[in-house]
Amino acid sequence: MALSGKIIFAALVIAGAVIFAFNVKVERNNQELVIKDSESGRIYGSWHVEDGGEFVIEYVHSVNQSPVRETFLIEENIIRLLNMRFYSFGAGIEAVLEEGQELIRDGDAMLITGFDRSFRELRYIVGTVSDHLLFINDDVYSLRDLCGRNARVTIGLR
Repeated sequence: MALSGKIIFAALVIAGAVIFAFNVKVERNNQELVIKDSESGRIYGSWHVEDGGEFVIEYVHSVNQSPVRETFLIEENIIRLLNMRFYSFGAGIEAVLEEGQELIRDGDAMLITGFDRSFRELRYIVGTVSDHLLFINDDVYSLRDLCGRNARVTIGLR
Protein backbone atom coordinates (compact mmCIF):
# COMPACT_ATOMS: atom_id res chain seq x y z
CA MET A 1 0.00 0.00 0.00
CA ALA A 2 1.47 3.35 -1.00
CA LEU A 3 2.04 6.06 1.61
CA SER A 4 -0.96 8.08 0.40
CA GLY A 5 -3.15 4.96 0.68
CA LYS A 6 -1.98 4.38 4.27
CA ILE A 7 -2.72 8.01 5.17
CA ILE A 8 -6.22 7.79 3.67
CA PHE A 9 -6.85 4.49 5.48
CA ALA A 10 -5.66 5.97 8.81
CA ALA A 11 -7.85 9.05 8.27
CA LEU A 12 -10.90 6.84 7.65
CA VAL A 13 -10.20 4.79 10.80
CA ILE A 14 -9.85 7.95 12.89
CA ALA A 15 -13.01 9.46 11.35
CA GLY A 16 -14.91 6.25 12.11
CA ALA A 17 -13.71 6.32 15.73
CA VAL A 18 -14.78 9.95 16.08
CA ILE A 19 -18.22 9.21 14.62
CA PHE A 20 -18.60 6.18 16.94
CA ALA A 21 -17.57 8.23 19.99
CA PHE A 22 -19.98 11.01 18.97
CA ASN A 23 -22.85 8.53 18.58
CA VAL A 24 -22.19 7.03 22.02
CA LYS A 25 -22.23 10.50 23.56
CA VAL A 26 -25.44 11.42 21.75
CA GLU A 27 -27.15 8.26 23.01
CA ARG A 28 -26.25 9.06 26.62
CA ASN A 29 -27.55 12.60 26.30
CA ASN A 30 -30.78 11.46 24.67
CA GLN A 31 -31.88 9.16 27.44
CA GLU A 32 -35.22 9.50 29.17
CA LEU A 33 -36.39 8.78 32.67
CA VAL A 34 -39.61 6.82 32.25
CA ILE A 35 -42.37 6.02 34.74
CA LYS A 36 -44.54 3.11 33.73
CA ASP A 37 -47.07 0.72 35.18
CA SER A 38 -45.12 -2.25 36.59
CA GLU A 39 -47.64 -4.80 35.31
CA SER A 40 -48.94 -3.50 31.98
CA GLY A 41 -45.93 -1.44 30.91
CA ARG A 42 -48.18 1.56 30.18
CA ILE A 43 -46.03 4.70 30.20
CA TYR A 44 -47.30 7.45 32.50
CA GLY A 45 -44.58 9.96 31.69
CA SER A 46 -41.05 10.47 30.42
CA TRP A 47 -38.47 13.23 30.87
CA HIS A 48 -35.23 13.99 29.10
CA VAL A 49 -32.23 13.45 31.40
CA GLU A 50 -28.55 14.12 30.89
CA ASP A 51 -25.79 11.84 32.07
CA GLY A 52 -24.83 13.37 35.43
CA GLY A 53 -28.35 14.74 36.00
CA GLU A 54 -30.31 14.19 39.19
CA PHE A 55 -33.90 13.56 40.20
CA VAL A 56 -35.65 13.20 43.55
CA ILE A 57 -38.47 11.00 44.82
CA GLU A 58 -40.17 12.27 47.97
CA TYR A 59 -42.87 10.53 49.97
CA VAL A 60 -44.25 10.24 53.49
CA HIS A 61 -42.97 7.11 55.22
CA SER A 62 -45.87 4.76 55.92
CA VAL A 63 -44.65 3.75 59.41
CA ASN A 64 -43.18 6.89 60.96
CA GLN A 65 -45.40 9.28 58.95
CA SER A 66 -42.58 11.72 58.15
CA PRO A 67 -41.12 12.85 54.80
CA VAL A 68 -38.36 10.88 53.08
CA ARG A 69 -36.45 12.38 50.16
CA GLU A 70 -34.26 10.13 48.00
CA THR A 71 -31.88 11.84 45.55
CA PHE A 72 -30.67 9.86 42.55
CA LEU A 73 -27.96 10.46 39.94
CA ILE A 74 -28.10 9.31 36.30
CA GLU A 75 -24.72 7.84 35.49
CA GLU A 76 -23.94 5.80 32.35
CA ASN A 77 -27.49 4.41 31.96
CA ILE A 78 -27.68 3.51 35.65
CA ILE A 79 -29.65 5.14 38.48
CA ARG A 80 -27.43 5.67 41.52
CA LEU A 81 -28.70 6.59 44.99
CA LEU A 82 -26.84 9.70 46.17
CA ASN A 83 -28.49 10.42 49.51
CA MET A 84 -31.55 9.95 51.67
CA ARG A 85 -33.04 12.71 53.83
CA PHE A 86 -35.51 11.77 56.56
CA TYR A 87 -36.79 12.87 59.96
CA SER A 88 -37.31 9.65 61.88
CA PHE A 89 -36.10 6.06 61.78
CA GLY A 90 -38.55 3.31 60.83
CA ALA A 91 -38.90 0.17 58.72
CA GLY A 92 -36.89 0.54 55.51
CA ILE A 93 -34.87 3.51 56.77
CA GLU A 94 -31.15 2.97 57.22
CA ALA A 95 -30.42 2.28 60.90
CA VAL A 96 -26.83 1.07 60.55
CA LEU A 97 -24.38 2.90 58.32
CA GLU A 98 -22.40 0.94 55.76
CA GLU A 99 -18.73 1.58 55.08
CA GLY A 100 -18.32 4.95 53.36
CA GLN A 101 -21.67 6.32 54.51
CA GLU A 102 -22.08 9.37 56.67
CA LEU A 103 -25.03 10.55 58.79
CA ILE A 104 -25.34 14.34 58.84
CA ARG A 105 -27.80 16.40 60.90
CA ASP A 106 -29.65 18.88 58.66
CA GLY A 107 -31.79 20.95 61.02
CA ASP A 108 -34.54 18.61 62.23
CA ALA A 109 -33.71 16.12 59.48
CA MET A 110 -31.01 13.50 59.01
CA LEU A 111 -29.13 13.01 55.76
CA ILE A 112 -27.28 9.83 54.83
CA THR A 113 -24.66 10.20 52.08
CA GLY A 114 -22.06 7.87 50.60
CA PHE A 115 -24.38 5.18 49.24
CA ASP A 116 -22.87 2.58 46.92
CA ARG A 117 -26.13 1.45 45.33
CA SER A 118 -27.02 1.42 41.65
CA PHE A 119 -30.27 0.39 40.00
CA ARG A 120 -31.51 -0.37 36.51
CA GLU A 121 -34.98 0.55 37.77
CA LEU A 122 -36.82 1.62 40.89
CA ARG A 123 -40.19 0.29 42.02
CA TYR A 124 -42.73 2.13 44.14
CA ILE A 125 -46.35 1.77 45.16
CA VAL A 126 -47.87 5.23 44.91
CA GLY A 127 -49.41 6.32 48.18
CA THR A 128 -53.11 6.10 48.87
CA VAL A 129 -53.03 8.52 51.80
CA SER A 130 -49.86 10.48 51.00
CA ASP A 131 -48.45 11.23 47.57
CA HIS A 132 -45.11 10.40 45.98
CA LEU A 133 -43.50 13.40 44.28
CA LEU A 134 -40.99 13.44 41.44
CA PHE A 135 -38.63 16.43 41.27
CA ILE A 136 -36.94 16.55 37.87
CA ASN A 137 -35.65 19.26 35.52
CA ASP A 138 -36.81 22.05 37.87
CA ASP A 139 -40.40 20.69 37.93
CA VAL A 140 -42.44 18.73 40.48
CA TYR A 141 -44.90 15.98 39.52
CA SER A 142 -47.46 14.24 41.69
CA LEU A 143 -47.28 10.50 41.00
CA ARG A 144 -50.78 10.14 42.43
CA ASP A 145 -52.09 12.59 39.79
CA LEU A 146 -49.95 11.04 37.07
CA CYS A 147 -50.43 7.33 37.84
CA GLY A 148 -53.28 7.04 40.35
CA ARG A 149 -53.45 5.95 43.98
CA ASN A 150 -51.94 2.57 44.82
CA ALA A 151 -50.36 2.28 41.34
CA ARG A 152 -47.36 -0.02 41.15
CA VAL A 153 -44.82 1.90 39.12
CA THR A 154 -41.37 1.27 37.71
CA ILE A 155 -38.97 4.14 37.15
CA GLY A 156 -36.15 3.46 34.70
CA LEU A 157 -34.12 4.77 31.79
CA ARG A 158 -34.48 4.30 28.06
